[in-house]
Amino acid sequence: MNLRLNSEFGTLKAVLMHRPGREIDRLTPYNISEYLFEDMPYLEIMQREHDEFRSLIKGATGATVYRLLDLLIESLIDDNLLISAFQIALKPHKLEHLAEDIIGRFSTLECANALIGGVKVRELQRKLRHKSLDKLGEHAFVITPSPNSYFMRDPAAVVQTGVISCQMKNTIRHRESFIMRMIFENHPLFKENFNLIYPKDTIEEALTEKHADIEGGDVIVLSAKALAIGNSERTDPEAILEVAKEVLKSGEVERVYEVLLPKKRNFMHLDTVFTIIDENLVVTYPDAMSAVMETRVHRKEGIDEDGNTILSTEVLKESILEVLKKEIDYLEIIHTGDGNPDYASREQWFDGANVFAIGPRRVISYNRNRHTNRALREAGVEVNVIPSSELSRGLGGPRCMTMALDRQDF
Repeated sequence: MNLRLNSEFGTLKAVLMHRPGREIDRLTPYNISEYLFEDMPYLEIMQREHDEFRSLIKGATGATVYRLLDLLIESLIDDNLLISAFQIALKPHKLEHLAEDIIGRFSTLECANALIGGVKVRELQRKLRHKSLDKLGEHAFVITPSPNSYFMRDPAAVVQTGVISCQMKNTIRHRESFIMRMIFENHPLFKENFNLIYPKDTIEEALTEKHADIEGGDVIVLSAKALAIGNSERTDPEAILEVAKEVLKSGEVERVYEVLLPKKRNFMHLDTVFTIIDENLVVTYPDAMSAVMETRVHRKEGIDEDGNTILSTEVLKESILEVLKKEIDYLEIIHTGDGNPDYASREQWFDGANVFAIGPRRVISYNRNRHTNRALREAGVEVNVIPSSELSRGLGGPRCMTMALDRQDF
């Protein structure tokens, strides 16, 4: 597995996904905001929709679809990794000392499910009685669930020179990043070609030291020479600078664009504003594109005596749309809602601009975004639709649910 990407639209060869599981059923009216949801999906229907999504990718492209749970199980065969993962998951309640007792009573599958789906005191007490658990109510979580795990785009980003191990803004999502980095560093499929771009420390240090935040939804590969990163409510400028220094160091990438997004929920990540679906074609949310009036472009100026990249930064007082026109020849633009402001705002809420490119001018989109899909088809795009009544409740689209690992070079 090469773990390098030079485009967002080259024919898909490998992708990572997570089928929603019991972590979704952990959501209640009282905790949904804590877990960054605004509604409670119906898990059974959600799984059917996700299964159709995965089958469509395989059928349309022949790409290998890796499942997060499978990769996690295969990684946790290493006892040292298994103990470390549980110690980290149990740390918030200061229950690390129970790690070996728990994994001694759980199968590897149960351990993997626990790290994603969480474990409550009453569930653990069926297999383990310990006085440390008595101080917690029976319905308290010993290990918190990760219901955002089906948004595979965020915990890591594969770009031109390697992998960004994302540092999530919200604490409730930190374990997602840890799981992905553990898999990339240790699974036989990936470890030989895993080049870590950020953060430049060990996995233990990344968990104990505060790093500037960056999430994969803010990272878009413009071309082999250019990378765009959103400065958003979820990604900090300090992280963008650190990533830029590493990505630009070898000279393969020449420009890193820092796109200043409004700190609003519907502009959460850069890929809610636009996605690239061919070398000269983007789909955008027009209100957001016009709202972004400053972009910074970072370039390599040199290397200092310690081997660190020296950056030069130019501030562009123009919209991201104008930046894209300079970066992409003969840019063609498709607006969400087919340009109708009412439909655009409605379909943007359900990620009309967040389509997943499976090849040049071939995308997967939510069926509910009818006007956007029609505009795409009129532009000659092959639009494959998936059902979305439940998947869309987490406010993420097809691109959000996929981590592209390998594409045909374009």
